[in-house]
Amino acid sequence: MSATLTIASLTWRELVRRRLVLALLGLTVVVIALTGWGFARVPGLHENGHRLTTGEVHTVAAELLILVLFMFSFVLALTCAFLAAPAIAGDLESGVALAVLSRPVRRAELFVGRWLGLAVPAIAYTVAAVTVEFWVAGWQTGYVPRQPAAAEAALAAEGLVLLTLALALSTRLATVTAAVVAVVAFGAMWMGGVAGAFGAAFHNAAITTVGTVTHLLLPTDGMWRAATFAAEPPAFASQAGAHAGAGAFQAAAGPTPAYLAYVAGWIVVGLGLGLLGLRYREP
Repeated sequence: MSATLTIASLTWRELVRRRLVLALLGLTVVVIALTGWGFARVPGLHENGHRLTTGEVHTVAAELLILVLFMFSFVLALTCAFLAAPAIAGDLESGVALAVLSRPVRRAELFVGRWLGLAVPAIAYTVAAVTVEFWVAGWQTGYVPRQPAAAEAALAAEGLVLLTLALALSTRLATVTAAVVAVVAFGAMWMGGVAGAFGAAFHNAAITTVGTVTHLLLPTDGMWRAATFAAEPPAFASQAGAHAGAGAFQAAAGPTPAYLAYVAGWIVVGLGLGLLGLRYREP
């Protein structure tokens, strides 16, 4: 356990040394400031010569907030993929793994230490950034998501799923290959989720099945829709169920406990496959 925590700490220090943390925090502050300016303009909007009502302001704010969350989701996914891909593959390619594993450090400790060193900062960043974004939106427009903690947890889980995938791939593939495969898989699952939403709206079982399968193969889109459901007002859920066009950024229902358990199991299985991949890989 001490070796695992040491590797996790070294991974975190490496992120700080490369100034990745500072760059990400700086860009996040800029984005939150710009979106805060946008939210501040919402209460002053007019429609047909009349100012928006409180309900209309909240509706517009919810739509903008979900778009901002999607941006955070996309940035988090890309960040997790491109940080996790070289975490093991880079060590193997540079010979660092050979030096580390020649000491009394097991491969499992190296793998789990790398995962923890990336997962903890990813979760902390997600919770901090989204919490501030929710506060800014509420301060400027009065709109507060119905389940803010659930939205943050879902986005963090989305990042962990892709981080686990990229790290597992990095035990068998080169750095760039692992990153590209993880990002393409993320995009494909999102497209599959959109297709599934359209299939449900048009009562097409075959297309709906595509969305279900993608949510099981790689549950990133499933977690994105869980975050969307938690952040949207109740009226959006009924719209998502009735209109096909709402499928991309609205969710008709939240995740079931069984699906949440499945996502947790998916991460555990992904870690297990990554450990097996590293176990049978020559350093």
